[in-house]
Amino acid sequence: MLNQFSPASAHRWKVLIADDEFIIREGIRESVDWEKLRLQVAAEAEDGEEALELALRHGIDILLVDLNMPIMDGIELMKHVREELPDCKIVIITGHDEFTYAQTAIRLQVKDYILKPANPAQLEKVLRQVRDELEAEAIQQEHLQTASRQISKSYPLLRERFCQEWMDGSMTGEEIVEQLSFLQLPVTAPALLGMIRLREAAAPQPLMKESERQLYLFAIENIAAELLAPYPKVIFRDPFGVIVVLLWSFSADADFHQIESSVRTYLKVAVDVHLTEGDNDVAAMPAVFRKCKSAVLKETAVSPLVRRAKQYMLEHYGDCTLTLESMAQQLQSSPVYLSRMIKQELDTSFNSYLTQIRIRRASQLLNGTDLTIAEIARQVGYETQHYFSTAFKRTTGISPLQYRKGGAAQDE
Repeated sequence: MLNQFSPASAHRWKVLIADDEFIIREGIRESVDWEKLRLQVAAEAEDGEEALELALRHGIDILLVDLNMPIMDGIELMKHVREELPDCKIVIITGHDEFTYAQTAIRLQVKDYILKPANPAQLEKVLRQVRDELEAEAIQQEHLQTASRQISKSYPLLRERFCQEWMDGSMTGEEIVEQLSFLQLPVTAPALLGMIRLREAAAPQPLMKESERQLYLFAIENIAAELLAPYPKVIFRDPFGVIVVLLWSFSADADFHQIESSVRTYLKVAVDVHLTEGDNDVAAMPAVFRKCKSAVLKETAVSPLVRRAKQYMLEHYGDCTLTLESMAQQLQSSPVYLSRMIKQELDTSFNSYLTQIRIRRASQLLNGTDLTIAEIARQVGYETQHYFSTAFKRTTGISPLQYRKGGAAQDE
């Protein structure tokens, strides 16, 4: 039995009577206690064209229709109503008792078929059944909308839990794609996987209380979410308190690398960050996760000066005037000392490390944008397209144009 106190049962359903004979319309209108049935006659029409216009204007719920009407007959009217108001219930009231009409009515999902003259008791019985059906559907819709709202509110938590399981490597490719679709995320592997690690967590004897550490992690997540607001993403924590960011956009690269300096500026704490490119295969992302985790753990061994140098290069690689000397000046260090520290801790030179950053970013732009090669060259810090193309080929083994056409880089 329907809940008589539900919003659906309190609703007054709108009825349209369509018949070319006034006396028939009047007879139907006068023979039914509409209020008792929680129905109201919203409009009447004497031809199909008028009936269609009124049906759409009032958004009717029940159509009582004669088959034989001028301008547009009942069958044509029903076809239009079925297209425009798919949830409308149709009841035919006609003088025709022909099988062909009945067949058409079935195809148009007519609820009932009443012969003239309409028996008031039979008409009331049919209307009550149609109303009960409308109320049942409305209640079902209410439940579905409530469930949908609850799921929507739970999406952030559901996404975090799913991503934790995904990175654990316990799901198949099909399961991952199905979950991504359900959680309204892109059904592809993320372009980038980043990690943020609160430096305090690496100390043998943490100076922070756990409650304080949790507050910092929460604040760091907020900063990351704000900086990465334009991009499709999921931010969650692994079981050890490392903040993980899955990003479905290569363009998020530069904004992600602002997280470290923003945290340092606003929270006065240090974090280690690392960003790794994703894998085209969703099932291969756990391996990318492990690779990134290993890299972010190694960041602890890097001195503050070299860490700041890395951050500076990540933030300024697009500046074609960037040199070791200009960076050393900004970091208040001597170029010779800074060069030696970079070589010692990163096992590469300043120029090589900067080139790696520039070529990696250029590769992302070649794959993910329609920018010309000259525009990409300028964006990643090269004064000329020729100089950029030479550096790109020396690093990857192929030209930017070949890379864009689908060639694979030789030294990932």
